[in-house]
Amino acid sequence: MPQNRIDTDSLAFLVTDCARLMRVAFERRILSAGLELSAGEARTLIQVAAINGSRQLEIASRMGLEPMTVSAFLDKLQARGLIERQPDPCDRRAKRILLSDAAEDMIKAISTEIGAVQQEATQGLDHGTQDHVRNALKSFRQNLQKCDLVPVEREGQAVGREREQAVEC
Repeated sequence: MPQNRIDTDSLAFLVTDCARLMRVAFERRILSAGLELSAGEARTLIQVAAINGSRQLEIASRMGLEPMTVSAFLDKLQARGLIERQPDPCDRRAKRILLSDAAEDMIKAISTEIGAVQQEATQGLDHGTQDHVRNALKSFRQNLQKCDLVPVEREGQAVGREREQAVEC
């Protein structure tokens, strides 16, 4: 009998499963919190808050979503008065996405839900262990981001994340 089994307790599988379970828990909490936001809208608002004034393309890239999907989330956030779109002084075709003053309370509410999910996920882990896990995941992220910056040849064209990133003024 062949030994082609993949270890589903390997680091790669565990990280992927934990990320999926965290996302499901977050979505469940956002829905039950009565914030009148979808989980996608909440994630988008958090990304805008992380780098206030970024472009839609940058937000989509950080979220791993198509720009049109993010545009729909931004439309809903703008209709609720939580964000503003302002012209980009470097590129008249682009818009910068900024938090409105009204977003502060919503960001606090979303942060509370994120904190609750994190507390559930880290039950039984002391602060030292949590710090070790956090530092290890930061290293994973940094290593994987480096890999993502390497151009890949696809149909004769170099494709890479650096091509998507906007040039600063």
